[in-house]
Amino acid sequence: MPPTPTDLLAKVRRVEIKTRRLVNDMMVGAYHSQFKGRGMDFEELREYIPGDDVRSIDWNVTARMRRPFVKNYREERELTTYLVVDVSASGEFGSTGQSKREFAAEVAATLATSALRNGDKVGLLLFSGIVELYVPAKKGRRHLLRIIRELIAFKPQSRTTDIQQALAFFNHVHHRRAIVFLLSDFLHSFGEAAEPHRRDLFQEIGQTNVRHDLVCLHLHDPREALLPPAGLLTLEDIETGDTFEVDTASAAVRQAYAAGGKERLDHLDQSLSESGVDTLRLHGGEDFGPRLQHFFERRRRR
Repeated sequence: MPPTPTDLLAKVRRVEIKTRRLVNDMMVGAYHSQFKGRGMDFEELREYIPGDDVRSIDWNVTARMRRPFVKNYREERELTTYLVVDVSASGEFGSTGQSKREFAAEVAATLATSALRNGDKVGLLLFSGIVELYVPAKKGRRHLLRIIRELIAFKPQSRTTDIQQALAFFNHVHHRRAIVFLLSDFLHSFGEAAEPHRRDLFQEIGQTNVRHDLVCLHLHDPREALLPPAGLLTLEDIETGDTFEVDTASAAVRQAYAAGGKERLDHLDQSLSESGVDTLRLHGGEDFGPRLQHFFERRRRR
């Protein structure tokens, strides 16, 4: 049964309160120190004063005026942040009492709240096998509540995943440099392009990172890499509907599953690293606030 408007409003408010508390406690300082305005606007040209940075001297004006002049700039404070969130069917899975879709909503809402507290505009792109929803960046609490509502309640049309298409769409519609957080479980066929001329996933990620400041947040459920000894299980690929039986009582089966899971994660890590993008893996059900804070502080120091 779909949630009633009252139930949905209550859920939105719970997520807002939880993420606002998290931001107040730890996130806003780390976010501000990392994303504090990259552009510089020219403010004035004035005569050099002893103590000014010599690198700010305008040598052309200095040569014409025969005395030193410096250019002053002010930081362009406002940034634009976009949340590009995977809402494919694999997000319905969760072994920690919380689905990956619900976990993604909390992480994305925390980032949106941090960005808005930082004075930035925030936009949203939801995708599955298609681009499901694009919300242009704005400011304000009402806009934040809409983003949280869409993260929680949006019903996607497709069950599959196409990260390449989502990033290509974003690069097409948003030309000015932005901070882009890609939230996905990255469960897809690596390197398989639907068309011969189409860039593969990691080429698209690398290209997006050149145009924007892209951060990949891998939302991972522990059961995707490890099986419990629970006897004979019927497993289903939630995106395709394919089913198969697995005897989890067999140590060899569990070891093979774990080896396959480790190989997939290693390949993902290596490919993202080669794409030059910063990546953080978050595990479903964990207290992700300190992990995000540490991640931002590590980026700032680097």
